[in-house]
Amino acid sequence: MTALPPVRGTLKADAPLAPLVWFKAGGVAQWLFEPKDADDLSDFLAMLDPDVPVMALGLGSNLIVRDGGVPGVVVRLGKPFAKVDRLDEITLSCGAGASGILVSSTARDVGIAGLEFLRSIPGTVGGFVRMNGGAYGRETADILLSCDVVLRSGEQITLLARDLHYTYRHSNLTDGAVVVSATFRGEPGEPAAIQAEMDRIATAREESQPLRSKTGGSTFKNPDGHKAWALVDEAGCRGLQLGGAQVSEKHTNFLLNTGDATSADIEALGEEVRRRVKDKSGVELEWEIQRVGLSADDANKAAVELVK
Repeated sequence: MTALPPVRGTLKADAPLAPLVWFKAGGVAQWLFEPKDADDLSDFLAMLDPDVPVMALGLGSNLIVRDGGVPGVVVRLGKPFAKVDRLDEITLSCGAGASGILVSSTARDVGIAGLEFLRSIPGTVGGFVRMNGGAYGRETADILLSCDVVLRSGEQITLLARDLHYTYRHSNLTDGAVVVSATFRGEPGEPAAIQAEMDRIATAREESQPLRSKTGGSTFKNPDGHKAWALVDEAGCRGLQLGGAQVSEKHTNFLLNTGDATSADIEALGEEVRRRVKDKSGVELEWEIQRVGLSADDANKAAVELVK
């Protein structure tokens, strides 16, 4: 990766990722690319060596960046991708960098109901689309009409919701593909009623989740017929600590960085929780948080091999 394609946005080497993720832990991106627009991203990916890995980064709210950093290119969609526009009475066009708060607030202002749940998800449209983000009984699959995607090859395509084959917290979007925009459809509603629902969701979230801590949101997926938090609690993990990482006392499906946790601490704590839950209930929890990059040991080994 001595020579990278030219860009019109910004491209930084060895960019720290900890400040960009909610856990405030983890290593650097080998390259951090903030494209100026979709064409800038498309041209860059088309000319980039196909063996170089590419990963999109939103608000970093549901992500563990391992301490050895992320090899390849991390794509972060900034202000050019954070716009939300009304297409008709019940439809919004949303840039992939737009936050859930911006989308739901815009929907409220123009009288579109059904998108209030996005108020409670600390992420961006791109992440919602890729992971079928959801909360409070609704998910992205309920509101998505289509999305525009730049493939790893640089090709720009439009996919309908059915093309993503959504399941719980999963789509079939390929690795390296970057969502750049999405079209959401709601239903007619009164702004006052929409605001009331948003307030209800915000209050419920404030009361039940450790919002003022360094956390990564829901750690594990809810298994069929179970609530992840209840399984974690029943396994005696409430408040469990490992290094600087802790299972939240307030909501046991949240892991916390209490101040000086490494990403290794956080991930190891999550694995210990999974082990205890399996021993107690027989249920094997699946990670909902995305874990990316290299461990510190793997990064050091790679550096040694490179020197050789």
